[in-house]
Amino acid sequence: MTILAALFSSTLAIMQVGPYTVPNPGGRTARVPKPALEGRDTPKKSVAPLAPVLPRPAIETCYTRADIDPVAALSTADEALTVKTGAEHTDALACRAIALTALERYSEAEADFIAARDALPADDKRGRAEFQVGAAIAADGRAAYTTAVDHFARAKALAKEAEDTVLVGRIARDSASSLYKLGRKDEAAAALAEARAALPADATTFVISARAARLAGKLPEAQAFIEVAGRLDPLDLGIGLEAGLIAAMSGREDAARKSWQSVIATAPQSAEAEQAKAWLARLSAPATAPAKAN
Repeated sequence: MTILAALFSSTLAIMQVGPYTVPNPGGRTARVPKPALEGRDTPKKSVAPLAPVLPRPAIETCYTRADIDPVAALSTADEALTVKTGAEHTDALACRAIALTALERYSEAEADFIAARDALPADDKRGRAEFQVGAAIAADGRAAYTTAVDHFARAKALAKEAEDTVLVGRIARDSASSLYKLGRKDEAAAALAEARAALPADATTFVISARAARLAGKLPEAQAFIEVAGRLDPLDLGIGLEAGLIAAMSGREDAARKSWQSVIATAPQSAEAEQAKAWLARLSAPATAPAKAN
């Protein structure tokens, strides 16, 4: 292994995926924040405020505040649970689960997502799948990766019964992270292949695929995936970071510098820019410098 490869091969990336969605009887979707499980070479992205999703005022407030003010959202959900019944009770359970996820109270969130799933009609396969995914997120958050994989498998089975190809693909994509953490790399790769087939225009799927291929040492494959991601979402700073890592580990120092410099030029005050600066400094380290262990 070259000094350059050693400098970057130690940067562990736990695959990061975008926000999930959960169903609600109002006909729209609420965004469920992903637990903070980024790897050390993946800076956290700022979270955009949530859009209103439900017509019922108290629960709408809960959903819109669940990620930006989870304590207040949890209070709203708890209050709603004491007075709401039927579909509104299910909404409140889901909102409470979202708030608990944001507060990293993963065991409680997992239980609430399962309760919300069970509160839905048996024939609402898609809704049940979405809540099962929420339980998977929570299980992953508490490092119960085997349980998370089981939740994802149940969610995918429900999505297939609902004949929702996009949802099946998204679940396959999102399950790859838990599989990877368990060391089940072949299964993670198969899940990502399934996701790419179902979500050919989803940049996130191709970024995750690129990162997984990089970590597996399959640099030409990683390069192909990151190029697709860049075409799909040319403004995503994370894609520039990953492209630079792939180039660096492939021995293409000039390409790595250009990728990271473009990140800095695009958003100089961002967390991604700070990470790009750190990697540029590492790239410029003397060839005799020892590899840093993360």
